[in-house]
Amino acid sequence: MPTRRQAIRISLAAMTVLAAAAITGCGMMGSQSNLVAFTTQLRAANEVPPNTSRASGSVDAVFNKDTNLFRWKVKFTGLTGPATGAHFHGPAAIGSNAGVVLPWTGPITSPLEGSATLTPAQAADLMAGRWYANVHTAANPGGEIRGQMTVVTSEPRSGGSGGGGY
Repeated sequence: MPTRRQAIRISLAAMTVLAAAAITGCGMMGSQSNLVAFTTQLRAANEVPPNTSRASGSVDAVFNKDTNLFRWKVKFTGLTGPATGAHFHGPAAIGSNAGVVLPWTGPITSPLEGSATLTPAQAADLMAGRWYANVHTAANPGGEIRGQMTVVTSEPRSGGSGGGGY
């Protein structure tokens, strides 16, 4: 029987997989090794420099390594005012700032969905963990909430047929 911590991690991984499946329109990701799921939590404390906003949000995304198609879903709440812009930035490590590599189009309201075909260089930076998501407001023009995009990994399965994956 899993510990409470393991159960929470498994539940979070399952929710992310379901979100990724919904983004891609597929029912199962397990056999599709060309798909890579990403996630992040958007927080004011992640900004460089940090700010005092109580806003929060999340980004769940899927990257198709065969087609370079990147699809994302964003949710946020509690901003100090309307979003004035939002983008993926990179290449940047955690704690570093970088330029916009992929703007989010249309009205920046929550929830938000988007997609784009990445260049090989953009794909390499995303896969290496060098992209972050950022939502800007008038009160925080440099960014109100931010999160580094990270690959979703699953817990190794115990027993059974072996192998991790989804």
